[in-house]
Amino acid sequence: MRWEVRISGLGGQGIILSGYILGKAASIFDGKYAVQTESYGPEARGSRAKSDVIISTEEIDYPYASELDVLIALSQDAYNYYKGTVKPGGTIIVDEDLVEVDSPPKNVKIFKVPATRIASDLGRKIVANVVMLGAFSAITKMVTFDALKKAVLDSVPRGTEELNLKALESGWTYGAKLVEG
Repeated sequence: MRWEVRISGLGGQGIILSGYILGKAASIFDGKYAVQTESYGPEARGSRAKSDVIISTEEIDYPYASELDVLIALSQDAYNYYKGTVKPGGTIIVDEDLVEVDSPPKNVKIFKVPATRIASDLGRKIVANVVMLGAFSAITKMVTFDALKKAVLDSVPRGTEELNLKALESGWTYGAKLVEG
């Protein structure tokens, strides 16, 4: 199996870190193969950013995403720009407070997660990216919650571990409720 995931939003939202965490969770802690690529505008903060992660049960011979299985969008611009790259049967997960889902692609499942609101309730909007990773894990089952937890602890700045774990758990809980019903 090979899955192509794009995490997208604006510079400053932790998009690149999210891709790094997801790749680490899949490859180091879940025992799969993973590659991560990234791109962002020259302005960095406030311009479009994306992090593509390919996760596979076999060696990866081509490291670039061409037909996305999952798009995670944390900004309207990212959703508008990348929604057409999700293949039929794929999944789009959006931050419902930042993205209005208009004219979604056909045959694609849409999940709306209030990631920024959940992060704000935890005390820091900056962890919305980690909320989305938790929701992603619960919705897609591509990586385990335990692997993501280990990757978060191994990747976030010292002193923010507890907050980031709460964000991950909150996102996972919200995503699990979406899948149930």
